[in-house]
Amino acid sequence: MNPLKIGISACFFHPDGERKAAPQKTLLWIEQSTAHWVMSEGALPVMIPSFGGATYRQGGVNVQDYVDWLDGIVMHGGADVWPGSYGEEPLRPEWHGDRVRDEYEIALVKAFSAAGKPVFGICRGLQLINVAHGGTLYQDISTQKPGARVHRDAEAYDLNFHEVDILPGSRLAQLVPPGRHKINSVHHQGIKDVAPGFEVEAVSPEDGVVEAIRHTGGPWVAAVQWHPEFHRPELGVVDDTPLLRDFLEAARAARKT
Repeated sequence: MNPLKIGISACFFHPDGERKAAPQKTLLWIEQSTAHWVMSEGALPVMIPSFGGATYRQGGVNVQDYVDWLDGIVMHGGADVWPGSYGEEPLRPEWHGDRVRDEYEIALVKAFSAAGKPVFGICRGLQLINVAHGGTLYQDISTQKPGARVHRDAEAYDLNFHEVDILPGSRLAQLVPPGRHKINSVHHQGIKDVAPGFEVEAVSPEDGVVEAIRHTGGPWVAAVQWHPEFHRPELGVVDDTPLLRDFLEAARAARKT
């Protein structure tokens, strides 16, 4: 048995004097459901730590070492993307995002893609992938896209649902039936300008917010705005298993090259 090894990008808790646990330290973490989602099809999830500094090297270990060892990467959800990553200033202080995490994750996206290994994005991961390839974001959908539905409800969290339209002719429409499906929605930022070389695979029918993208040539890169790792069949949501299997199949194919 030689299971696929799938990297998961880390979320950051930066030093915070009000935090009870290690307030002066930077903590790295992943959400348990993300790891379990990867494991559900027999792959081994591995959190990739940050490296620090512009060289992305720590003690002789660098990004490329992880790229060489792993078969693909899942870009985790989490903090806002720093507007400076797509050439803007924060419209409000609370939307300043996480510049340090952006730099770390953009390096991962570029390195895995350059090696021909698949990259799959979840929520923030979709936004980060779009920015890494030259796209832009709404810093806050409700502010910058009047009339948009509520895409994040702090109290409902992953039980905030709406429908998406899977676009005919897309790869995503080959994995799940084309048409309208129920998904969760846990974000307040979203894609404004789609990055060059990417196509939209799903949209929110009520307001046109982009819900899934895919690279149209070259390395396998795809992402969804919702959280497949939070989906439970009894909630009537779309079955995301084919998305995971497609990603893992791409990782398996990359291993053979």
